[in-house]
Amino acid sequence: MMLHPVVERITQQIEARSALRRTAYLNQALKAAEQGVNRAHGCSNLAHVMAAQPDDQRVIMRQGGAAHMAIISSYNDMLSAHAPLKDYPDQLKAALYRQGVSAQFAAGVPAMCDGVTQGTPGMQLSLFSRDLIAQATAIGLSHGVFDGALYLGVCDKIVPGLLIGALHFGHLPAVFVPAGPMSSGLSNPEKAAVRERYAAGLATREELLEAELAAYHEPGTCTFYGTANSNQMLMEAMGLHVPGSAFASPVSLLRHALTDEAARLLVNNTRQGGRFLPLALQIDAKALVNGAVALLASGGSTNHSLHLPAIARAAGYELCWEDLAGLSRVVPLLAQVYPNGAADVNQFHAAGGVAWLFRQLLDAGLMHNDVSTVAGQGLQAYAREPYLNKQTLAWRDVSTTSSVSSILRPTSAPFAAHSGLHLLAGNVGRAIVKTSAVKPEFWSIKAPARIFANETDALEAYAAGMLTGDLVLVLRFQGPAANGMPELHKLMPLLANLQANGQKVALVTDGRLSGASGKVLAAIHVTPEAAKGGVLSRLQDGDMLEINAAQDLLQVHVPSEQLALRTAAPVPCQQALGYGLQLFAAQRRWVGPADQGASFLLED
Repeated sequence: MMLHPVVERITQQIEARSALRRTAYLNQALKAAEQGVNRAHGCSNLAHVMAAQPDDQRVIMRQGGAAHMAIISSYNDMLSAHAPLKDYPDQLKAALYRQGVSAQFAAGVPAMCDGVTQGTPGMQLSLFSRDLIAQATAIGLSHGVFDGALYLGVCDKIVPGLLIGALHFGHLPAVFVPAGPMSSGLSNPEKAAVRERYAAGLATREELLEAELAAYHEPGTCTFYGTANSNQMLMEAMGLHVPGSAFASPVSLLRHALTDEAARLLVNNTRQGGRFLPLALQIDAKALVNGAVALLASGGSTNHSLHLPAIARAAGYELCWEDLAGLSRVVPLLAQVYPNGAADVNQFHAAGGVAWLFRQLLDAGLMHNDVSTVAGQGLQAYAREPYLNKQTLAWRDVSTTSSVSSILRPTSAPFAAHSGLHLLAGNVGRAIVKTSAVKPEFWSIKAPARIFANETDALEAYAAGMLTGDLVLVLRFQGPAANGMPELHKLMPLLANLQANGQKVALVTDGRLSGASGKVLAAIHVTPEAAKGGVLSRLQDGDMLEINAAQDLLQVHVPSEQLALRTAAPVPCQQALGYGLQLFAAQRRWVGPADQGASFLLED
């Protein structure tokens, strides 16, 4: 199939604007690759490397000639999604040993859960944790003794952080190893309904807790299609997974076989294997565009409008919001997975999942097939599904038609011709809107602003019955420089209740929503943010705000000369005690804007 002209044009634009940066990045990575690994740079150094190694691993290392692998993991037993990773290092070491290869657990990286920290000051560290994870990854690999690395992670900022760190060691081959979702519990719509009833005072805290426990009930990724599961879609689309490993059950024999296969592929992609594939060469503009297209077609997390530019920058590319918006106009919405629909990721997977989606996108010319992947067969390898053939891992073609049209649809009859990600612009700034779960009658609003500087005040105003009439709730000073750009999950149930009661409502914020983006129109990631003097800081209660997703507009109807005379609201003090926020003062000071990835790792 011929490549879609818009996909081709945007890929070329990314390559052209990034030419100097990408050349410099590749030169550095390839020079590092040429140097190779020198594990014999000193007997004392080597002795320290091998000191804790078992005898069989020492023999491999002392003989020389075989690859030596790093394992970087985000395991902890607080996060359900990462708990299955506990035994992966031993499994991977055993799989590598069977191939005559040694390995070491090089580093554990921090992993926090936005589901635990939502609505608390701890959420202010969430986005910053991504870049900290990248730095921790670099520390693990800094010993300079590895020929390749396996990266174990699943959730929110963790996978992007691991990939950003890995790209700074782009001379090494890499394979990303997921864990899979927990089994389906209480359905996501039922869970959301209890949350909305609780926000309206119609459900008790005990009822709310029972619903949450029924939804989040065992090890594995949460089953809604938020950032964690969007991460797995992204890694598949960029060719960094074993094909089809995103959503296999953590407790299945298939998952065990896929994890062993990750070790085999990494060995094959090292200099000592049959095909040397350093990560720096693998992740190019085509891979980045494939990732964007897969996320758009599946209705993925808005967090990736932050993560993809940051990942691209780590690979020497400049990927802009305009690129995502341009792709969104031609990439149809092919999946409905909660919050964009009723299904969870297990149902999505059973309906055909990643393989079926990629087959549709490849056939329509919306993804690049001619890319390097860890599997070595172009992206078409990811349009097949894995299975066990008498305990042997194999892949098979998927049906050309989905058996569940309420979950997956072909490009010839999509849920929507536009994937749903919009870039808004106007005198308030630039913002991201995701409309895939918003009914078309709610895509536009022109209503008075209600201004808040923190989530708590907005929740209290709702509880007091003060949010009456049509309104645009403005929650400012939630950007990366103000307080780390927390996700504002707790606003969604109350806004959904207001909308259900007949009010026209929307949200405008320089904060984030991620997988909580749902049925209410929300202009998020507003840039410039309020703390950097953006117009958001000069808005007042009663200002007429207009959001029009169809026209890509975010506008305040106040004369420009009047706005210019207003004094910006002061940045509120948000330094809660007991959360270590003071340790991240440098990140708040140096963090870049949301449309460049909201990263404090901006080296030029």
